[in-house]
Amino acid sequence: MPPRQREPSIDRTTEYEEFMKRLAAYHEKRGTTLEPEPRVGPRRLDLLRLYKRVVADGGYDLVSDTKKTRLGWRRIAEDFIGKSPHLPAQAFTTKSAYYKNLAAYEISDHWKRDPPPKEILEDVSAKGGDLLTRTLENFDCPVGRETENLVNGDVSDAGDVEKEKTPKEEKMDIDDPGSTGRVTRGLRQAPPQRVLFQPDGAPSRQTRHASNHVNSPTPAAANVHSVMNGTHGPSGASLNLANYEPRQQYPLTLKPVTTPGNAPEFFRQKRQMLKETASGNVSKKYKGMMLPGSGFPGPNIYVRALLSLRSGIPEEEEYALHHLVKISHERGDKYQFEQFPGLADALIVKVLHVSSLFYNVHWEISYEEDVVTDSGSTLNGLTGTRNILQKLRSGVPLATNDDIHTQAFSAELGRITEAGLVIRNMVMLEENAAYISKIASIRDFITITLNLPRQSTIVELQHYALEIAEQVTKYFSLGPHDPLYLSLLSQLEGTDRGAIITSLRAIGRIAMTLEEHNRLEAVPFATLRRVCEWMLVEDEELRSACLDFLYQYTSTADNVGTLMKSVDVEGLVDQLVRLLLYNAKEDERKFKGEVKEEPVPPIPQLTRGIMDTYMRYDEPERSSLWLKSCFEYDEHSEMTQISLWQAYQAAFAPYGPFDMQASNFIKNVSSTFTGASAQVAAGNKYVISGIKPRDTPVDRSLKPFARCLWHISKAPLMPTPPQLHGNTTDDIDRTECSELTRPGQEMFEHILDKHLHVPKRRIDEAKEEKFHLDPDSTRTYDCRWGGCQHFANTRGIASAHTACAHIKTHLPDSSGKASHRQKYNRSEPAASKSDETSIWLNTCTDERNDAAGLPLTSALVLRNLARYLSKTDAEHSQEDGGLVNRIFGPVKEQLYYVMAHNFALRDYIAALTRAIAAAGG
Repeated sequence: MPPRQREPSIDRTTEYEEFMKRLAAYHEKRGTTLEPEPRVGPRRLDLLRLYKRVVADGGYDLVSDTKKTRLGWRRIAEDFIGKSPHLPAQAFTTKSAYYKNLAAYEISDHWKRDPPPKEILEDVSAKGGDLLTRTLENFDCPVGRETENLVNGDVSDAGDVEKEKTPKEEKMDIDDPGSTGRVTRGLRQAPPQRVLFQPDGAPSRQTRHASNHVNSPTPAAANVHSVMNGTHGPSGASLNLANYEPRQQYPLTLKPVTTPGNAPEFFRQKRQMLKETASGNVSKKYKGMMLPGSGFPGPNIYVRALLSLRSGIPEEEEYALHHLVKISHERGDKYQFEQFPGLADALIVKVLHVSSLFYNVHWEISYEEDVVTDSGSTLNGLTGTRNILQKLRSGVPLATNDDIHTQAFSAELGRITEAGLVIRNMVMLEENAAYISKIASIRDFITITLNLPRQSTIVELQHYALEIAEQVTKYFSLGPHDPLYLSLLSQLEGTDRGAIITSLRAIGRIAMTLEEHNRLEAVPFATLRRVCEWMLVEDEELRSACLDFLYQYTSTADNVGTLMKSVDVEGLVDQLVRLLLYNAKEDERKFKGEVKEEPVPPIPQLTRGIMDTYMRYDEPERSSLWLKSCFEYDEHSEMTQISLWQAYQAAFAPYGPFDMQASNFIKNVSSTFTGASAQVAAGNKYVISGIKPRDTPVDRSLKPFARCLWHISKAPLMPTPPQLHGNTTDDIDRTECSELTRPGQEMFEHILDKHLHVPKRRIDEAKEEKFHLDPDSTRTYDCRWGGCQHFANTRGIASAHTACAHIKTHLPDSSGKASHRQKYNRSEPAASKSDETSIWLNTCTDERNDAAGLPLTSALVLRNLARYLSKTDAEHSQEDGGLVNRIFGPVKEQLYYVMAHNFALRDYIAALTRAIAAAGG
């Protein structure tokens, strides 16, 4: 057998092929050469995986920056190549492969920038970094020796004798002592002899005469002289010995040697081989077989499992299914049927054996068109077996007990269940489901499994079959007489919740990926009634499966007509409307088109009594009191500096001169309100940001003042004579007092003194004067607060106590919780403004913020009903004003409520209402 090939290091998926096409087109446009599969050591690099890994680590510049990422390319090379003693070299090779093939593409594709020209990128070495900032100006491109000679002007003519030898060549004849340089240009010369340093033995201080006439010999000259004579001074030898260091010793790498003492079995087999070779029998005995120890490791686990499954040996099947269950669960999207041809067929053949445990039948799959499969135990492997249910029922049932089974029965059923579990795990991947749907025998397996005798031993396998059907029915077109379709409908007659939910999902997904429409015909009336009854159960998963089924079922007018005959459609519609707000949560949403900007309220005007109190203070405390009384902090508001300064001048101008300057006043605003500041807005407009006028001014303790709403005539108000009191307040031209006082007792005393003119009397000399409220026959009292006409019919009242008790009912709440009574506050109506926020009852949404879940499916089912109810029998369309109006009329108000308050469903409910209107509802 040929030697085992190494597994490919490149995963040639569709994504990889598309990436390589884009990369090749990019290099062709750039004018560079692409190496599609660069080799690093024994492996070839997958450029797609390498590109994703480097980009995930921050890009080429960050991976190459050793200050931020230590040994970044070594880690990447170890992940792609594996551990190796040559890892540093392989890391640089990996870096060079990425630099030549992917660096420019990374800058264009990932960073969306223009890469440097190829002259300073692909044409130079990968030692440098900072590709994103590399330009022709800041990058010193290395040049060759010939280019450098041309730039420096070192090229000499061949006939010029004087320039035949460059100065550098003369200089490098003998290196200077202690020089560490080496010849980098010209012919290679003999290495110079190193001369040890020999200190000068002459006295350090010389006479002036000697220094003027005789030059002391340099150590280098002495050393050169001694070297030329072949002798060395004793001082140099001593220094050489003193500085001598022995060479570092490295540990030896020992390799064990196989000897007859430590491996007798190996030598025994070797002697036997030699004997057989000498006799000439070895070629016949081991012909076509690779001997043990010759390097053949055997097939991988996938091939081994497939071959074991095909063998039919129980022990091998258990080994194969054990590993396949684990692989299909752990590998996920990396384990596909296309990569292992024959695996899906072998698993289907295995699960089809389940029928032989309960019936005297052994299936055989035929892939020939001319073979008749209408009778016998032959299954059609090309298009599926149409009469599989008749074949199964015609088989002789075996005597099986649900409680007692033989060991062979349990073992075989366990292997079949594991095979079904492997198929179920693998079809969860979309590619595997599409692959296995093309194998017609999978439909026979699902049909056979769902129609086996109802025993607890096969419940697990039946659930696997239903989950497989849920994934593959979207690739099938099933008619009303298809065995698989009938088998799925029969599951709805049972009591197993899991089987019912999975069956409903499988039926609702039939032909989902096909162009042809799935009609879901011949559904029994009892099944339809049962589905509508399940809608009442408080089970979200069961309701979702029922709604999916009803959405597919009501997509045709014939099915809607059948639904009308079998179930109470009014009750169904009422339940669907209730589900439109299933698990709805209140949410506040703002609408930019409906929100109107509130006008800036006017600056409050303080009364003379309050201003007289403020005039007792000096600046800047006076301006601070006025600002706190008339303004408040608001981070979203602003005022122009000039308007604020003019308002301050207008407020204090009638009360005498003041020495506050505009600049000091603006600075005092920031000191008064923390967070307010003077700024320059757009258009060079000077503003104060962070303040706005108050609706109601406040006092020093930030308690709001109360405004007197007592109506007074423009003429001086006099006590009302009894003969004139018959006139109402509307007969006289009146205005409001608008005096600001503190609410409560101070406002009450203001009314008694200024408006009712109640006299005061001093009861005791030591006490203050108090209002005299005794009855007076010469006058009557009236209430004129906010246009009140409580005493209009009685022509006033003589009792001051009764009048005052009534007036107190109008006065503002002294606790500050209410500014005034709304009943008679006609002069200050509530300001009408559009709401900035609205309360929405939103249901669940998907990642695109679109409606999802039970509310969406309920709206779609209602829309189908509204579209096709008018196309049903004519006898229903005329009674009670029309069928659509009779069914949807009672729930129209609820539909409008959902459309007005559910942001995610409003478009779907709008389409539903249009369908109802188009149907005459």
